[in-house]
Amino acid sequence: MTIRRQTTWSRPWRSGRYLKVMATFGKRFLPVGALALALTLPALAGLKNSDCLDCHSDKTLAITNAAGHAISLFVDEAKLKASAHKTNACVSCHADVTDKHPDDNVRLQPVHCATCHEQQTESYNASVHGLVPQRGTGQHAATCQDCHDSHEILPPNVPTSPLNYAHLAETCGACHDQEVKDWTASVHGKAMAAGMRDAPTCTDCHAEHKIAALKNSSPEVSAEVCSRCHASERLNTKYNLPGDRVKTFFESYHGLAAQYGSTVAANCGSCHGYHKILPSTDTNSTINAAHLVSTCGKCHPGADEKFATGKIHVDLDSKKSAGGGDGIGLQINWWVRRIYLVLIFGTIGAMFIHNALLFLRKVATRYRVAVRPVVRMSLAQRWQHFVLAASFIILAITGFALKFPDSWLARVLGSSEPFRRWTHRIAGIVLLVVGAWHLIYLLTSKDGRQLLKDLFPMKKDLADVWCQIRYLLGWSNEKPKIGRFGYAEKMEYWAVIWGTIIMGVSGLMIWFKMDVTRFLPRWAVDVALTIHYYEAVLACLAIIVWHFYHVIFDPDVYPLNPACWDGHVSEEWQKHEHPLEKKTHSTSNIQHSTSNVE
Repeated sequence: MTIRRQTTWSRPWRSGRYLKVMATFGKRFLPVGALALALTLPALAGLKNSDCLDCHSDKTLAITNAAGHAISLFVDEAKLKASAHKTNACVSCHADVTDKHPDDNVRLQPVHCATCHEQQTESYNASVHGLVPQRGTGQHAATCQDCHDSHEILPPNVPTSPLNYAHLAETCGACHDQEVKDWTASVHGKAMAAGMRDAPTCTDCHAEHKIAALKNSSPEVSAEVCSRCHASERLNTKYNLPGDRVKTFFESYHGLAAQYGSTVAANCGSCHGYHKILPSTDTNSTINAAHLVSTCGKCHPGADEKFATGKIHVDLDSKKSAGGGDGIGLQINWWVRRIYLVLIFGTIGAMFIHNALLFLRKVATRYRVAVRPVVRMSLAQRWQHFVLAASFIILAITGFALKFPDSWLARVLGSSEPFRRWTHRIAGIVLLVVGAWHLIYLLTSKDGRQLLKDLFPMKKDLADVWCQIRYLLGWSNEKPKIGRFGYAEKMEYWAVIWGTIIMGVSGLMIWFKMDVTRFLPRWAVDVALTIHYYEAVLACLAIIVWHFYHVIFDPDVYPLNPACWDGHVSEEWQKHEHPLEKKTHSTSNIQHSTSNVE
């Protein structure tokens, strides 16, 4: 039966009629209810622990349950006063007791621990113990009292507590006798008996309240249970255990299959056992040479001795494998791997260098012989673009490396978090500086003022968007005629302006959080961090999807629009993409005219 917290409230108020009925009911019966409550409370308040102990201090007091077993009702007052509930009264837990008990022959209901321990009860209800009564099979499952005791409830750190690590096996063994016997004979049980507290006991693997059955949980056993100890550098060093067991398992077929969702692939317990875990040198071990065929045969029918000699925990990078310490097979495997690595890097590297040089030569020849007299970007504009692009790329790489320290980006930048952090900050300062430089350029130079004028949104841009939509959907064969800048360039330009401001302000708030919190609440920094991250994602995706297409992947400019490099484009491209712009050739001054249509 699921334990739920009792409440007197049922549903929200439903209708005006419902309110009227309840109002009438309240006027008539509320005084009666208040009188009954006033009479009951003093009676309950008058029930003291001593009243209960008048009977329950008798060691012979007992009842017989439905199975015919005698259940002691004796309560040791000294142990009760020493328990975790020593400040509670009897009626705190036995809330249904009245001053007529036991003369009314009404048996008290089981204690609802959820009244105070709601979170623990929710975990218990989801455990293998809590699910048993929900299935309605009539089987008995451990309850709170079975593990914690009824009245002598002690915290686990007390040596005499049944939940203390030294007594857990005895407590669980009351129901799980064979499992405890197997654990006692295992390397874990022997280590615990030798006084090694780091050795796992029942709750270290199965958890405390949300107790899990691990035999059918293939990935979880290795990833969430065994790894806690066997991937710990501290424990492996302290007890001289192999440090690569978890790593090599997850690199094996079994581990890879488990990581990608297989529920039938072997986990640690499939080979080593779940409770009676023994070293391979023990003749009773499931991984002893004499038992390997039967162990492997559970999943691989027909496995023979040669098949069973295959190793699971293989590290081809280890010196032991290279020197033949793991056998001739692994030594051969080590050399084969090394030969292929040299072959792959040498062959593919030579191919890549050959084709990259060939590609560069062809591109250089194409741009060298091409006639590109039209000036698209001035020298100042190209430098601003270059510094903006460089700082943006560095910010993206270092920013995501800081956000995801376990990613390959972080590994490429090394293990130094201060290096990633300060590189990101310096790139951020450069971005703000180039933004200020661009602002000064717009306000103080003739080219800059003309650039701002040409990039300013106009009514014609909306008409161009609609015309382009019709053209792309095949509704029209006419493309929009664009001046110096169309809606695509204008959208991107103002998005960069907006993004630079947002990233600059939020980045400075995160950097100088101590100063910011003198004037703003602490949550403002958290909001700035969220804005900074998602604005970065938005900016990176916009660059990849939008900007890279127009300047790199567009078939008319692939592999790169040369305007960002030397500022020039061909007359054919200019006429095709910007027919309304007055051309400015490289032989004249760099003075761009506005579009004929404004």
